[in-house]
Amino acid sequence: MNATDRADIIQLLGRYADIADLKEFDELPGLVLTDPLTVDFESVAGIPPMETPLGGYAEILRGAFAPFTATHHAITGHVVDIDGDRATVHAHVRAEHWLPEELTGGGPNRWLVVGFYDNEAVRTADGWRLSRVKLTASYQENAQLASAALPSEPAR
Repeated sequence: MNATDRADIIQLLGRYADIADLKEFDELPGLVLTDPLTVDFESVAGIPPMETPLGGYAEILRGAFAPFTATHHAITGHVVDIDGDRATVHAHVRAEHWLPEELTGGGPNRWLVVGFYDNEAVRTADGWRLSRVKLTASYQENAQLASAALPSEPAR
């Protein structure tokens, strides 16, 4: 395993966290993700794994994270396995999401997700990119806040 490749892949996860935490949905997704990519958040959101175009996913992220006052994704304990131009990376995650009081009615305002990422990356002409992102939650607090951030009626 090349140490530079390993460092580049770990950096991808830091940049992936920055997409939400810095609310940078324009440039960062293209520096981190393939087009298309596969996402699997079934354990958190109940949405089955799906392949999605990068632009569509960036807009989903923009909408999903817009209501949060702040988020913080700490991704640690990276275990990276590289096989040629493909890699897998297993990492621990603690993701915290804070909503403004007007959406929580004075109740709890922090949604906590603790779990693991099991991602896949590929080497592209522009460097390593995540081609599959899978989050497995092992614990959540105030999971109801995830739905509080969504509009009660779909946008038209």
